[in-house]
Amino acid sequence: MTGNQGRRPSNRQLAGKISARLTHLICTLYPDERARPGYARLAKEIRETTGGALSGTYLWELATGKKHNVTVEQLGVLADFFGVPPEYFFNEEVAGRVNAQLQLATALRDARVRSLALRAEGLSGETLDALLTMVDQARKLHRLPAVEEARPEDGSADAAADPRS
Repeated sequence: MTGNQGRRPSNRQLAGKISARLTHLICTLYPDERARPGYARLAKEIRETTGGALSGTYLWELATGKKHNVTVEQLGVLADFFGVPPEYFFNEEVAGRVNAQLQLATALRDARVRSLALRAEGLSGETLDALLTMVDQARKLHRLPAVEEARPEDGSADAAADPRS
């Protein structure tokens, strides 16, 4: 057998995933870099919110990939604080679903985006498709990346909103 087929990920590979996902969660929760707390402040917030004790140094080591031995309990504390399942840190499928939900939550922080979504509620499938096409074109004009999401075949918005699908 060649390559990594059939092998478990190494501690370094797992640390890299945890590092990337922790950093993503921090940046999502605190999008303004200037207002983002340092690791010591974040550790304090985690302790106050969850009761779990992680030091600022330990958080920094996790976020930078320098720490290779994280416990299930520590991942649980992070998961509780950020509101994600513990599997988010090492399972690709779970991370994909959670990241899609985080992207939606981030978009809904903008009052105009919320207003647009609320105004679109109740419109026909054909009208929603036309609006989606217009928004996609506007994104192209602004040189923004395309938003990849499944559009329901039957025109119902509920099919795309279900995170279990």
